[in-house]
Amino acid sequence: MKTYSARPADINKKWVVIDAEGIVLGRLASLVAMRLRGKHKATFTPHMDMGDNVIVINAEKVQMTGRKRADKKYFWHTGFPGGIKHRTAAQILEGRHPERVILKAVERMLPGGPLSRKQMSNLRVYAGAVHPHEGQSPEVVDLASMNPKNTRSA
Repeated sequence: MKTYSARPADINKKWVVIDAEGIVLGRLASLVAMRLRGKHKATFTPHMDMGDNVIVINAEKVQMTGRKRADKKYFWHTGFPGGIKHRTAAQILEGRHPERVILKAVERMLPGGPLSRKQMSNLRVYAGAVHPHEGQSPEVVDLASMNPKNTRSA
């Protein structure tokens, strides 16, 4: 039996929308990363970009378990000596760009390299409930009903 390898003509990309309200961040990120890579398809080919285009709405209402909201820190360096800085997850979620928490979580669940950077361009995250991609008629994926552990009340 020969191993199946998808060709670019065989790839069928769909648009899906995921509502992040009340969903646990890590579970959301792992499911979004799986969708972006295309691992949910029977025709998955590791070296091809065959994942779906994913739209995540209500990024500001994502939940975290334990004390991660207050204790989890995101670090960056300014490039100057002693220039290490950090912000907590709560500061980012309550700030101007709460979607960056989801973007960083998904990015860190993908393998590093050019293909992963291309797959990250298929992810769109919005802080609110509206998105400008209605023309693509995305199908709704309900993560809350997949597993009771996916949700958490505030």
